[in-house]
Amino acid sequence: MGLVNAQLTMRNPRKPELTEVSAIALADTGSVHLCIPDHIRIQLELDEIDKKEIILADSSRKLVPYVGPVEIHFKNRTGFAGALVLGDQVLLGAIPMEDMDLVVIHLTRSIDVNPLSPNVATSIVK
Repeated sequence: MGLVNAQLTMRNPRKPELTEVSAIALADTGSVHLCIPDHIRIQLELDEIDKKEIILADSSRKLVPYVGPVEIHFKNRTGFAGALVLGDQVLLGAIPMEDMDLVVIHLTRSIDVNPLSPNVATSIVK
């Protein structure tokens, strides 16, 4: 299928005076969380809320900072999430994608707003 990327902007809602950060995120429906590199955590002055132990693809374990909140913008969608601090690229996992009602378009290797709800994000709550 190939890699799927999306242009996002992120803000710290606790510090609205800070400049938002734009980034190309790797969209990964097999991952759960939003992951950000340390330089974005520094730019957004995000507070460490906790530490989380993560399990990597090779089954190794690592303790990483969990920061937030992060305000995420994609097209006409806004979401809020905590973020794991690791790696060198933003990774957009399933939780923030579901929160903003985004879908993967396999043909174009992109993400977009759900075409069944183009004007407002829809969530299932039952």
